[in-house]
Amino acid sequence: MGRRNYWLDLFTAVSWKEFLDAGGKVSGFSENRWKTLQKVKPGDYLLCYLTGVSRFIGVLEVRSKPFQDTRQIWKDSVFPSRVRVKIAAALDIDESVPVKQLADRLSCFQDLKSPHAWTGRFRGSPAKWTVADGEAVVEAIWEAKKNPVRRPVDRRALAYRPKAIRSKIGAVTVPGKDASSNDQRETEATLSDHLEIQFLLYRLARSMGIEVWIARNDRGRKVKGKKLGDYPGIRDELPLNFDQATIGTIEMIDVLWLDKNAIVAAFEVESTTSIYSGLLRMSDLLAMQPNINVPLFLVAPDDRRDKVFSEVNRPTFSKLDTPLSEVCKYVSFATLRERASQYADVIHLMKPFDFLDYLSEACAVEET
Repeated sequence: MGRRNYWLDLFTAVSWKEFLDAGGKVSGFSENRWKTLQKVKPGDYLLCYLTGVSRFIGVLEVRSKPFQDTRQIWKDSVFPSRVRVKIAAALDIDESVPVKQLADRLSCFQDLKSPHAWTGRFRGSPAKWTVADGEAVVEAIWEAKKNPVRRPVDRRALAYRPKAIRSKIGAVTVPGKDASSNDQRETEATLSDHLEIQFLLYRLARSMGIEVWIARNDRGRKVKGKKLGDYPGIRDELPLNFDQATIGTIEMIDVLWLDKNAIVAAFEVESTTSIYSGLLRMSDLLAMQPNINVPLFLVAPDDRRDKVFSEVNRPTFSKLDTPLSEVCKYVSFATLRERASQYADVIHLMKPFDFLDYLSEACAVEET
């Protein structure tokens, strides 16, 4: 046998369970991956990665040459391009290995042009990895098998994710008819949620010692009897050297975290159904300033999570030089509230991006 190669193999929580339920003997890929799959040889390792929760869950040893088969294993997709495999190691979901745990060992985390650029390596499978990266993953999985550490997965993150549809610009999603193209009028309840989350983001930033920008149209709204714009630490002007169109867009973003003259993070808070307005502002910003390096976050209610993922991966947002899905992350209202309370006593010791990375979820659709 020649030198072993390592290949990324993407699963959802559902497709992983279906794989195991079928005996764990065949791994499948989409028809358009057939040409790549033909490079996979017996003895190679497939590195099993769970999308949605960004964890490695197992290692499969390839036991056959690639073949075509349509026998049903997975409910939602046929995955006709297949190889026979043997499970070399498999972990419980709550004991699986977070990819961020390997950030100092994997090449995809080196010299990042944006904080979320690493996700580009996890958008299709099979994808060949370097021997060094493959061995690092295998070693981590075997260590987790030998000395398991429980890191409970949020079950909401294991829920259905919109199915990727292949197009000329890559993997996109096409939302159903419930996706209205017009923002719904804010009710009293949604307006209250919107202001609460804006104010919570303000308080968190101030606890970490950084300043805040609040969208101009929200500054006159009152929280706890005081206008948002009158709270200490909220900037009156943005120190930006952009053209007027760009500045006009940035000024309307719900919340910005600012460290001196740099934007640390940008947040759009969406409590209405359509989710369009915030995404369009982010899209406009990226279209006008394609090289801008600002982490973007869409903060929305938990029951809108699937909607957020579906909208972010629309073709119109995927055509940008930097697809919106690669730089925009999702934060749920419930998680934000929970983490803010949980870390209230130590938030002043945390770095903004570390805190945000802990509570947010990448929006990229991984194409299987």
